Amino acid sequence: MKIGKIIKTTLITILATSMAAYIVYAVFFLSMPDENEKCRTVELIVNQETQSVFIDEKDVETMLKDANLYPKGMLMKDVDTERIETTIKKNEFILSAECYKATEGVVCISVTQRTPILYVLPDGREGFFLDTKGIAIPNSRGYMSDFVVVSGDVDETFASKNLVDIGMFLRTDAFWSKQIEQIYLTRNDEGERVVEIVPRVGDQIVYLGTLDNFQKKLRNLRIFYDKAMGTVGWNKYKRINLEYDNQIICTKRNKSKK
Repeated sequence: MKIGKIIKTTLITILATSMAAYIVYAVFFLSMPDENEKCRTVELIVNQETQSVFIDEKDVETMLKDANLYPKGMLMKDVDTERIETTIKKNEFILSAECYKATEGVVCISVTQRTPILYVLPDGREGFFLDTKGIAIPNSRGYMSDFVVVSGDVDETFASKNLVDIGMFLRTDAFWSKQIEQIYLTRNDEGERVVEIVPRVGDQIVYLGTLDNFQKKLRNLRIFYDKAMGTVGWNKYKRINLEYDNQIICTKRNKSKK
């Protein structure tokens, strides 16, 4: 009886192993494309994490056609997925690209656009977009979109190291993303870069000082807006200084000006 059970158990194990091996074989080989058939369909998707669209499916298709790499109509064996990925990633607005062959003559291409968060316009130099990774994207095609503009004494190195946090903050904060129109950078007497903000509502300059603790400074300003501006009016002050902790210094306009 014991021998019979051993044999039965052994046969079950062999059968299970064989079935598993067959499933692996079937999944692997049956899912492989036929290299001798033509590409009939290109499934092309551009993933966007922003409402600002700099690259779309038509742009990628044109890019590949110009490089004689668009796969539709090619034999699958002639479709060079690595070259397709490399060509697409040459575009400054592309974060990543993946290309692979599927069955039934399908080539899949998935592209992810970079996510710009600020437009930086240095004094005397060409402007560029700054993305969520701190990468400067040249505005070689003259794109215009509704981004907060950072101008003044700023360059790519400073922007990449110091502006991503405030850019991400503005991207996710519904109030400040609509209230801040422009950020201007200059130098104080110590040579530090300091920040002035031009709001969309209110005819005044908001002085932050350095970017240190900018969220706390803006939080204090929001409290001031909620408590005071509705009473005194948005145009009473020409300058609001948030440089110091827990202190807001307001400079009134000349009485002759309304």
